[in-house]
Amino acid sequence: MSSTATTLVPPKTRETSANKTAHHWPEYLIEAGALGTFMLSACVFCALLEHSASPLHQAIASAVVRRCLMGVLMGATAIAIIYSRWGKRSGAQMNPSVTLSFLSLGRISRRDALFYVGAQFVGGALGVGIASTLLGKWISHQSVNYAVTKPGGAGIAIAFMAEFVISFVLFLVVLHSNAQPKLMRFTGLIVGSLVCLYISLEAPFSGMSMNPARSFASAVWPGFWASQWIYFVAPPIAMLLAAELFKRGKRADKGCAKFVHDPKYSCIFCGHPGRQ
Repeated sequence: MSSTATTLVPPKTRETSANKTAHHWPEYLIEAGALGTFMLSACVFCALLEHSASPLHQAIASAVVRRCLMGVLMGATAIAIIYSRWGKRSGAQMNPSVTLSFLSLGRISRRDALFYVGAQFVGGALGVGIASTLLGKWISHQSVNYAVTKPGGAGIAIAFMAEFVISFVLFLVVLHSNAQPKLMRFTGLIVGSLVCLYISLEAPFSGMSMNPARSFASAVWPGFWASQWIYFVAPPIAMLLAAELFKRGKRADKGCAKFVHDPKYSCIFCGHPGRQ
């Protein structure tokens, strides 16, 4: 990657908060659209793979194979969003836990963090709402159920621990990848690969969320709130802890609040003007 991508503007030169809302609304809308797209994809893929009337479900008898295929599809979706022109502009955080952890690192302003988190919750819920309109009764079928996240048979404690571990690992890997010029261009691929791996292997324990807005989006439509507190507590704490640990390392001052910092696109976090 060009050295321009790693030359970040010091925090002192960033925009004043008075101008942020007016200038940054495109990024807020992109964040909403990003998680909305992710959730729409999750619901559609879940219906195609798990609804008993789906030809794909009937063709793939193994639940393990279907889950692995779901992992591949959602990992690819995450990668596509992150590397899209819109994802490169907003940073494609798509997750309040990620946003709040970047806030703790001083990489995003409080105002932007507030609007990002709000956009993520609204966008995710709208994505599931659109899926509900498209899928009709299929989305409320017990095998699909709006793609809700819920603890597996091992219980709540295991689900909490699993969410904590996968969230901690993902964000710590993201921070270290973004801090190294040779790796930062691959951060989106790493995130997508972990999403794929987690859905394939960890989903039976917690449903694989790592994201309060993602779980909220699926829960709000059917009113399914059983054990949802897990996804509002474990991921944020885990990622904040990962951020705190990263602060103590040698690369704490490197990186940005974007998964992929493409120099062609302006950055509201570090002040990079972009080339477009």
